[in-house]
Amino acid sequence: MADKTSSSTGSNAGATSGTDSSSSALVTSQGRTSIADGVVSKIAGVATREVTGVHAVGGGAARAIGSLRERIPGGRTNQSQGVTVEVGEREAAVDISLVAEYGVSIADLASGVRRNVITSVERMTGLSVTEVNIDVTDVHLPDDDADEEPEPEQRPSRVQ
Repeated sequence: MADKTSSSTGSNAGATSGTDSSSSALVTSQGRTSIADGVVSKIAGVATREVTGVHAVGGGAARAIGSLRERIPGGRTNQSQGVTVEVGEREAAVDISLVAEYGVSIADLASGVRRNVITSVERMTGLSVTEVNIDVTDVHLPDDDADEEPEPEQRPSRVQ
């Protein structure tokens, strides 16, 4: 990231800064707006969850920690779970890890997620999204939910 910062700073200091500032709402002659990585990752996480066919966002370990966090009183869902971003002055790159619902076309799902993330991030931040990489880590089967819930009921009672 040090290379990006130095090259971005160099472009602001040079004679091309007037041309560059007109191409971005974040860098103008009146000042510069910086957007934290966490802001972009939250936006991308929410946009990913909005797409039909996405069962969960994040890998197995991240989802396990997230479910523990949600069980704590006052705990909130981590909207940026499973999303990593790299944000520059004018551009952002997004990496998403997700679990797809069984039966959904993964190619169509990835296309829908990519389109929704790009639209949301660009509209809300003014950054240009250079790429959205999607890693489908699992497929959620309808039987997965049924197997998890009945376990406590199947145990015999210890008291009479």
